[in-house]
Amino acid sequence: MNIHDRLGKIRRKESRRVIGLISGTSADGVSAVAAEITGYGTDTGIEILAFETYPYSSDLRDEVFDLFTLEASTVDRICSMNFVLGEAFAEAALKLMEDHGLSPGEFDLVGSHGQTIYHMPRQEERHGYRSRSTLQIGEPSVIAERTGIPTVADFRKADIAAGGEGAPLTPYLDYILHRSPTESRILQNIGGIANLTYLPAGATIDDVVAFDTGPGNMIIDALVKLYTDGEKAFDRDGEIASKGKVDEGLLEELLVHPYYERRPPKTTGREEFGEQYASEVARMGEERGLGFEDIVATATALTAESILRAYERLLPAETIIDEVYLSGGGAENDFIVGYLSSRLDPIPVADNDLLGIPAAQKEAVLMAVLANEFAMGNPANIPRATGAERAVVLGALYPTL
Repeated sequence: MNIHDRLGKIRRKESRRVIGLISGTSADGVSAVAAEITGYGTDTGIEILAFETYPYSSDLRDEVFDLFTLEASTVDRICSMNFVLGEAFAEAALKLMEDHGLSPGEFDLVGSHGQTIYHMPRQEERHGYRSRSTLQIGEPSVIAERTGIPTVADFRKADIAAGGEGAPLTPYLDYILHRSPTESRILQNIGGIANLTYLPAGATIDDVVAFDTGPGNMIIDALVKLYTDGEKAFDRDGEIASKGKVDEGLLEELLVHPYYERRPPKTTGREEFGEQYASEVARMGEERGLGFEDIVATATALTAESILRAYERLLPAETIIDEVYLSGGGAENDFIVGYLSSRLDPIPVADNDLLGIPAAQKEAVLMAVLANEFAMGNPANIPRATGAERAVVLGALYPTL
């Protein structure tokens, strides 16, 4: 059976078993979910069968981080690491199945996001052409070959081709699963980058507002790694920040960054808020006589304050917020959660788990859902969020024949 016949058979099934794979901006490792999916679009139903995150080895993670810098990300390293990460993603899929008593023959699709190493959402002109661009690596042909499962990947590119920024992708999942006829909700993800989805009560897909609010854990992680000489990779539960004091003057200076005032649609990444920016934050803090804990506390407050200012300044004027749900690593940072809860009171701030999808699993589930939407031929971008000219089917199929 060729791949096109197999895809047709997949479409005709009452339900599809899909593996979702992603490594996010924190580049901790590969998160893998196995899910049973019925329907598509707003009729989607999801049963999570298994979930694990398989950490990168320290050496592999260090090389992934090298690819985030223009100085170290040479063409030969990108070329090689594309296939190395393809093997790592395939291994994660196979390990997930092995660990949970599942087999490749049970699965119809893999949906893989890959590892973003560079994202250029603002339009640039080169050689007479104007374009945006993004680059995710983790060769999907390797995943398809190692697992024997048709693999859908490259989810951002069709949106960029249609004039969008290729991000955010999560609002589609938020809309089809978490819209409410009576409650106006913000779904706030705080990963390496923080992003929101606003779903007004009774929202149609054209009512969805979504964009990156700014840094999530990215600056915090980089500062912790810098000041501990790599012994720690993040501030567990916000313990370091809780021991420090926020420097209000430095915080206000950091909030002058032009990204925070830019109107949506907008996305950002390491290109603006990566390790180089974190080093600048450290320098500014040290010039003020701040210690490690105070600098981390201020950077953590920056994440929370930039989220709040996005709510106040960038959401539609008529916005009503009934509840806020948090996901991503920042949802486990007590300093961030406490800051947001205090400032938003009496609006409840809760964990995304309460909506039925565990916060830690959300992005991997999204990849499984996007693969399912591709199989069903259903557009899965939200043009209002990405800036695309039209709704398009996201992804490409491997193998192609």
